[in-house]
Amino acid sequence: MEVINNEQDVKEGKLAAIICHFWIVGLVIGFVMNLNKKNYFTSFYLRQMIGMNLAQFLNGVVVYAYLGDTAGWIVGILLFVGWLISLFGAIKGEEKLVPYVGEYFQDWFNQI
Repeated sequence: MEVINNEQDVKEGKLAAIICHFWIVGLVIGFVMNLNKKNYFTSFYLRQMIGMNLAQFLNGVVVYAYLGDTAGWIVGILLFVGWLISLFGAIKGEEKLVPYVGEYFQDWFNQI
């Protein structure tokens, strides 16, 4: 993955990167904001949040159903901590990967 991140990219894409952290609605808004002029910084966080939203969905559907409430709560807390790390990275203007799975999200959703 080619990293083309400079201060101008961060400045132009920061708002959309922060917005995409707020549930599915924010993700859609961030995606639409990034459609016309692709911004590397925004795209980085869009990939992160697509992965986090999918992980949260899988937590609700699979983990809670098959492993129980306690496992679901633990995974939910870990996802929340990852979300916070990502959000604070976007606010600071830094590319912060979600621990353990962020690199996978960047690879899996690299077309965005």
